[in-house]
Amino acid sequence: MKDIQYHAWLNEEKGHRVVTNLKKNGFQAHFTATPQEAIDLVLELVKKDNRFGFGGSSTTRYLDLPGILERLGKTVYDHWNPPGEASDLEIRMKQGRSDCFLCSANAISETGEIINVDGVGNRTNAMTFGCPRVIILAGINKVSRDLESAFRRIKETAAPMRAKSLNLDTPCAKNGLCTDCNSPQRICRITTILHRKPMMTDITVILINENIGF
Repeated sequence: MKDIQYHAWLNEEKGHRVVTNLKKNGFQAHFTATPQEAIDLVLELVKKDNRFGFGGSSTTRYLDLPGILERLGKTVYDHWNPPGEASDLEIRMKQGRSDCFLCSANAISETGEIINVDGVGNRTNAMTFGCPRVIILAGINKVSRDLESAFRRIKETAAPMRAKSLNLDTPCAKNGLCTDCNSPQRICRITTILHRKPMMTDITVILINENIGF
């Protein structure tokens, strides 16, 4: 029990450092001790919004945010669960023009930068321009010391695990190792670094003191 307590303390100190540096870079940022605190904070932040887009995020689904918002009568654009009459492309397009876009990040540096690698680009586009409000939810496991370690995390951990979860035919999904492949199903095609808050988009980062997602 004591070991768990010390891990939580160490992660909390790390989380507060990240929040401080994210704020220096123009982002709104919060550290929450539990997933429920994160959910409550999201609901407070978005209470005036009606249309929500979701990127391909395990974290937001773990928190059941699409379901919670739907039960509140909100419109949810989720290409993982599209309505029968809408195509995958139509849903992804609407995500980027919602009142609020919710997603996670592949890595967040302790220096206050947000790093993502996409295959399609709907997430990276929606995060930077199109939605007036973006909320990024990330477990403490997504935090890396600097940009170099953030890219290493994506290459060695996040991308292979995501490819495996999607049952893709890529080398990393088979052996866990990135070979910078040319597979048709390669998901590492677009890389973005949010060094500072985009000029016309409000971005809030919520760090959660729990290991969540890839």
